[in-house]
Amino acid sequence: MRTIPPIASVLLLLLPGVVLAQQTAQELPRTPAPQNAEVYIVSPEDGAEVRSPFTVRFGLRGMGVAPAGVQFENTGHHHLLIDLDTLPPENLPLPTTDQVRHFGLGQTEVQLELPPGEHTLQLALGDALHIPHDPPVRSEKITITIVD
Repeated sequence: MRTIPPIASVLLLLLPGVVLAQQTAQELPRTPAPQNAEVYIVSPEDGAEVRSPFTVRFGLRGMGVAPAGVQFENTGHHHLLIDLDTLPPENLPLPTTDQVRHFGLGQTEVQLELPPGEHTLQLALGDALHIPHDPPVRSEKITITIVD
């Protein structure tokens, strides 16, 4: 007879709550964004060769910046997507990972350190709850090379 390890039993008991939390999060309304809203990377430029650490400057048109948790019409805060191949779901809060950096205090630039080689950078604006706007406000993805 096969038995379930104790940790697996606990995870199975918690699973319905996780599924319920995911369903609830999916039902959260997305904050509208103006059609003309645009987020972009001011620097470095696409194709740039830079030495690490380097500064990434964020730009925003058609909307304003507000810290996470602060809800004003036509505002949001920046998230920097680093070397991300697949975009996170648009109907859930953006995760916090090494590849998804949050700037919930309203920052508009960051000093970034990356290993040598080619990297991609992209900005995504999130609302007060870190959920992408509707429609999503994302920059073009740029490619940079870190040189020694």
